[in-house]
Amino acid sequence: MKRVFLIVLDSLGIGEEPDARLFGDRDCHTLKRIASAPEFRFESMRRLGMGNIDGQEYLPGEAKPLAAVGRLQECSMGKDTTIGHWELSGIVSPSPLPTYPNGFPKEILEEFQKRTGREVLCNLPYSGTEVIKAYGKEHMETGKLIVYTSADSVFQIAAHEEVVPLPVLYDYCRIARSILQGKHAVGRVIARPFTGAPGSFVRTAGRQDFSLEPPGKTLLDALKEEGKTVYAIGKISDIFAGRGITEKVATHSNAEGMEKTLEALDRNFEGLCFTNLVDFDMLYGHRQDVSGYARAFAEFDAWLPSFLKKMREEDLLVLTADHGCDPGDGHTDHTREYVPLLLFGKGVRPVNLGTRKGFATVAATVAEALGSSYRGQGESLWKEIALPTEKEKALVKAARRAMEYSYAPYSGVQVGAALLSSDGRIFTGCNIENAAYTPTVCAERTALFKAVSEGVRSFRMLAVCGGKSGVLSGVFPPCGVCRQVLREFCSPDLPVLLVQGESPDPAESSLEFERTTLGELFPRSFGSEFLSE
Repeated sequence: MKRVFLIVLDSLGIGEEPDARLFGDRDCHTLKRIASAPEFRFESMRRLGMGNIDGQEYLPGEAKPLAAVGRLQECSMGKDTTIGHWELSGIVSPSPLPTYPNGFPKEILEEFQKRTGREVLCNLPYSGTEVIKAYGKEHMETGKLIVYTSADSVFQIAAHEEVVPLPVLYDYCRIARSILQGKHAVGRVIARPFTGAPGSFVRTAGRQDFSLEPPGKTLLDALKEEGKTVYAIGKISDIFAGRGITEKVATHSNAEGMEKTLEALDRNFEGLCFTNLVDFDMLYGHRQDVSGYARAFAEFDAWLPSFLKKMREEDLLVLTADHGCDPGDGHTDHTREYVPLLLFGKGVRPVNLGTRKGFATVAATVAEALGSSYRGQGESLWKEIALPTEKEKALVKAARRAMEYSYAPYSGVQVGAALLSSDGRIFTGCNIENAAYTPTVCAERTALFKAVSEGVRSFRMLAVCGGKSGVLSGVFPPCGVCRQVLREFCSPDLPVLLVQGESPDPAESSLEFERTTLGELFPRSFGSEFLSE
């Protein structure tokens, strides 16, 4: 794949996780909740296979879904935006970010007031719209800053733009960010400007997040280091503190986020387009608006066909979420839920992946799809869902033909191998047995020695097949000696295709194979790099 479009439907949980009660959640199910609303529509998502995902039996399934689908269980100890996105990008957080249900401690506020020169109001968990109703007038009269939090790990500063100009408010946020470190390292410090008069205050578009940097290397960092594009749409750049981003565009609604993501399809780039659609969470989940959430989902579902229609041959679409926020569970907090995973593209096999552990599965899968070596703390699904490429098909067919030339009068086991060089040539080999047994040469070494004898030193892929009396009979992985010899010229990342047999579909004449790598077959191997100075 050349381009991956990763869209996070912020807060679209699909059922409580086994440990939900540890997070104060019970009987939460965001998608099921909104599916009961008359505004709910999911025709496009149904065709992709949303109803086929584990735990979604209340939705109609699809006999032949278009996407690979599954359900992901979070490994991190949290249920907030920051930790959810970090895990989607490859980092599992063993501890939750700090929250302040009783307000921030005295020492934090004293240092903040000292460095800003302003006193503070509120210091309680509050709704963003309600807090300016309650404290906005006093703020305008005294100049004191409205500091508040929520159930999330956030330190929020609300200020009227005529009392505190935006640049000054942002400076205050930077001061707060520098103070809130160590055990008080909240996920985000958020500027919340507003305008208007008492009784008619309105929050403005000047919101800005000052996020905690991810504690390790993310998928975004890896792709940027490898020279690939990382195009951030919506609040993605804010969530990752700008790290690992090559280009960003701010959005102010789902509609704008969808528009910018659709426009990105017309761009020529290689890498990742990462979009967050926040309205689901911000406007409807937290505000307990089931109808509004269902309507927003229906709008996304109606938009989706326009995106799918414009996708290119080597594009991959990944749809998922970062946590839940059940709009009908009686509280405004996020909910500890499974999230959906839908992967669509012309190169994707539409299989049901069941339930998988870890949002970091997304990072590992996207990385492998883009040819990156990054895996983070997740396991890639790419080998399970990727349809055979033309190169793979050609290589396994070459191995199958080479198998016919096998000289195996003693064991009767015929093996063929095909090695793709970096310049695009295919070198084949077969096993050649000997009456003395030890001089026997395996198919993989025959192919490798042939290539090396012609001056080739760099390789891109290996295919191997075998069976008794020329009949394919399951995978035939390289022997230990072959693995060590291959390691002399190939990196552990070398893709290895192990042919399983003929396709069971009589309409196809293809060979089925399992994808692995030399490193997976030969872990912690010894290579020439250990002897270099």
